[in-house]
Amino acid sequence: MIALQVLTCICVVVAFVAMAAKALRYMRAPAEHMRWELYPVPHEKGRAEHGGSYLEEVDWWTKPREKDVVNEMKEMAEEIILLKGVYHHNRTVWSSSMPFHFGMYLCIGWIVFMLGGGILEMFDIAIGADAGVFGQIIHFATLGMGYGGLVLSGLGALGLFIWRATNEEQRDYNAPIDYFNLLFFVGVSVVALISHFTVDPDFSMMRGYVANTVTFSEATVSGGLFTAEIVMISLLIMWIPLTRMSHFVAKYFLYHDIRWNDEPNERGSKLEKSLMAHLSHKVGWSADHIATGKTWGEVVTEGKDDK
Repeated sequence: MIALQVLTCICVVVAFVAMAAKALRYMRAPAEHMRWELYPVPHEKGRAEHGGSYLEEVDWWTKPREKDVVNEMKEMAEEIILLKGVYHHNRTVWSSSMPFHFGMYLCIGWIVFMLGGGILEMFDIAIGADAGVFGQIIHFATLGMGYGGLVLSGLGALGLFIWRATNEEQRDYNAPIDYFNLLFFVGVSVVALISHFTVDPDFSMMRGYVANTVTFSEATVSGGLFTAEIVMISLLIMWIPLTRMSHFVAKYFLYHDIRWNDEPNERGSKLEKSLMAHLSHKVGWSADHIATGKTWGEVVTEGKDDK
């Protein structure tokens, strides 16, 4: 089982490195020119409801800007957990995307509870239906999140696959990898559910595997089906950050640096310095109406003296 545990560790490390690399790339990207500056912005205290902004104030640059962090977190929670935007703009996709994403959230909780339960068992704290109150909470939470997450994510992925395959307007935007990714989720869900229904119904074996792998202890597993489940889940964890399914990494930057970024470009500010640095970059566009080879500063000031 050591080889299987090594595979799991490698997949997890690759996943975290890939997510960190994407986040770093987004942080370094010159995104200021992409700011939407559209309203309402949830952190506008007292104005988000009617779509206002601090620009409504006379001499706004002389007054402090107040932010409503609670409302911003509420808006983020509605978008992340309930997929609010998809619900309002594409209800058909939401009917499959919602269970798919919520199922993945449950699966993440499933892994966390298995890890916590496995570590507690190492300290002789019983986990199960006949254990103490705390052990029962861990046990039933693991069951609910595990089976619920696998079923919902599998059904959601299948629904999204059918939608992509049958919707004529969407079909032109699909790539073979999109179909593969969704079928990968369906396959993992089916194999995992069959494995646990037949070999490990209470997740005790999986709980031990997760805990022993994290603590670098040799794990004991039984059966080829369970081994196949471990391999598939490990590869899926690694695969997600390497594809555009890892859009969750970009979502923070999309909202805070683009959609909700209403920081003014004031003299001497960090934003001004960043924009001035970007103006020295060369224009690399090949279109005839853009003066390729010049800097952006030269392009935006071209013809200024003639006006």
